[in-house]
Amino acid sequence: MNILIIAPTEREFHNMSAAVDAATSPRHRYIVACSGIGKAASAATVTYAIATAEAPIDAVAVIGFAAGTLGYQQGEIVCPSVAQYHDCDVPEGFIPELTNPIALKGGTEGVTVFTGDSFVNADIVRDIKEHFGVEHAIFDMEITSIAIAVKRCFNIPVFAMKMISDVPEAGHTEFSYDEFADSHSDFSAFVDILDKI
Repeated sequence: MNILIIAPTEREFHNMSAAVDAATSPRHRYIVACSGIGKAASAATVTYAIATAEAPIDAVAVIGFAAGTLGYQQGEIVCPSVAQYHDCDVPEGFIPELTNPIALKGGTEGVTVFTGDSFVNADIVRDIKEHFGVEHAIFDMEITSIAIAVKRCFNIPVFAMKMISDVPEAGHTEFSYDEFADSHSDFSAFVDILDKI
């Protein structure tokens, strides 16, 4: 399969590219792209990358760092099965294509990634947990928008796998994220997971 790997930041892109280059006899052909951070950049990048690929793309995988709720540990890799916006301020059911959860392939049942255009802190995480009635979740700034773009334009599977960089409820901040990301450049585990698809 040809798998397009989306890495939101330059740091994640370089880490993932190095892991793909170092892989011995990978099962699939991997194309790594840096999407930029946030909903608009990531949706635009994935759409352009699939439309202009030299060969048909069979699946998209979104990798990188993410915040997690209490119960997750820094360095743990989480593969969510559902993606949903947490900052879409629209009455429930009014625009379902924006508010309904989107299924992801190959993820752990019951694990949701909530996407929003902001870093989450402990207060935001608690609000999200209460509003959506969840205890465990991860948080990023790209996956849901990527899943919507891919589903709408190409209808190919989207996988997501994120390394927990910070747990806001445990007192971690954006500085904790940055410090963790600086010291964790080995993304070979992502290749190992993708090779099993």
